[in-house]
Amino acid sequence: MACYSVNLPLTAKPKSPANSAGVYLPSTSQLAISGVSISSRETVSYRLRNSRRASPVVVVSSSSYVVNKLDPLKVMISGAPASGKGTQCELITKKYGLVHTAAGDLLREEIASGSENGKRAKEYMEKGQLVPDEIVVRMVKDRLSQPDSQQNGWLLDGYPRSLSQATALQAYGFHPDLFIVLEVPEDILVERVIGRRLDPVTGKIYHLKYSPPESDEIAARLTQRFDDTEAKVKLRLQTHNQNVESVLSMYEDITIKVDGSLPMKDVFVRIDNALTKLLEQKKELPRASTIAT
Repeated sequence: MACYSVNLPLTAKPKSPANSAGVYLPSTSQLAISGVSISSRETVSYRLRNSRRASPVVVVSSSSYVVNKLDPLKVMISGAPASGKGTQCELITKKYGLVHTAAGDLLREEIASGSENGKRAKEYMEKGQLVPDEIVVRMVKDRLSQPDSQQNGWLLDGYPRSLSQATALQAYGFHPDLFIVLEVPEDILVERVIGRRLDPVTGKIYHLKYSPPESDEIAARLTQRFDDTEAKVKLRLQTHNQNVESVLSMYEDITIKVDGSLPMKDVFVRIDNALTKLLEQKKELPRASTIAT
């Protein structure tokens, strides 16, 4: 006889009558907890672990049963330099618990870890060459395949950047539920970029107009990135816009465009509404799998 266990919170109030041992037996409908429901024609028994802190455990005995799990969110977000993408990624991951994945961060982590992908990437970078798509795509694929990404969902930041990258991810079976594009007029982006400054001591990013340093001492040590100039940022924006247009052709049916020039909170409200609606749709159509025992 096989068993399937689901943790129930201690605060749950049993509504089923107790058995002869004084233990409440939850009904099948009561097992829809944390996005998991179990349907079975067999007996449902209830037991407690020895530890007082442990949650009660439902043990289902059955020759076969169906497990319905809420499909986690899978989101991609794109935005030009200074569009506020980093801030929105922080807000999204904080509320929805998605695994935040950025290709640039993955590249640095793989190189630091000395992995096979990292070694290959380092060879190209030491020669001053771009890391081939196939290496970066494989890094992204490996990260999105990890248990935490599969269980909690993922937020892919600034990737894919080309149609070939998007096609490769699709070939690996990664299909986003939503593609978010932050749109900001070029003059605002240029103003945001050329006004950015970095505190080399704390690593904090300031803006001379929108987020000035707290003291003259901090202001005196701020530095500017070499490519945060008007001429260079316009070239970066041109490249970004070309890349986004090619990727949109792959995800046009699931794309939402958000005005990134609005205040940070207003931008997040629009993104939050879209994600909330998406979650509600997923709850109506949970993924189901039958487990034979």
